[in-house]
Amino acid sequence: MVGDVVGSGGRAAVRDLLPRLRRELSIDFITVQGENLAGGAGMTLNTVNEVLRAGADVVTSGNHVWDQKEFLESLDDPALPVIRPLNYPSRAPGRGAIDAGPVAVINLIGRVFMGEADNPFDVVDELLATGFGKGKPVLVELHAEASSEKYAMAWHLDGRVTAVVGTHTHVPTADTRVLTGGTAYVTDLGMVGALESVIGVEVEDVLARFLTSVPRKLRPVEKGAFQFNSVLIETDDATHRAASITRVDREWQS
Repeated sequence: MVGDVVGSGGRAAVRDLLPRLRRELSIDFITVQGENLAGGAGMTLNTVNEVLRAGADVVTSGNHVWDQKEFLESLDDPALPVIRPLNYPSRAPGRGAIDAGPVAVINLIGRVFMGEADNPFDVVDELLATGFGKGKPVLVELHAEASSEKYAMAWHLDGRVTAVVGTHTHVPTADTRVLTGGTAYVTDLGMVGALESVIGVEVEDVLARFLTSVPRKLRPVEKGAFQFNSVLIETDDATHRAASITRVDREWQS
């Protein structure tokens, strides 16, 4: 499961590293957090297809999923394995979960410091009660700001899903573990973005916002040294619980 991919530089790192990691680690299934694929804000059909061709099986998203308006109709394409948070209103474009053959994936968004959305705890309970993902690994990505909300979700779903991983902060955390019920957890996957940046974007743009409080466009850093953050989850074929979760972090030069 790969963290937030930021801009064209992040996509280039994915194109180069993902096929090699699939071979090196004998990976069966890959999710990629794609809400920052297109210039750091949203997705387009071309940028999504880039990471799908690189080896992603499912592309997840978060609060920036709506940023590229021309992509919204693509979210309703049943053949495109892209999902948006399940706990957005049902009338919103797209779907919040996908049964992708060998693996099922659920995308949620948090509510602490993240704006309005339905209760992710209730919504995921309702989906699992329908039998979604029964008999296969179920991966849950919670796109959220607060670490406490992510950890609470992991304990809430422990033993009922294979993994709960956090995204959104672009900062990789060192708390990978398998909970007592067999659910793998990490607070944040991190990002695929530039090292010399503030969470993937130009330092001067972020500093200007903090120093002046004047809105300013945030430009992704497209060249230089990049970090590639992800986790590898191994599952038990019989129980579909997690056997292990390990950070897979690489540096890459554009």
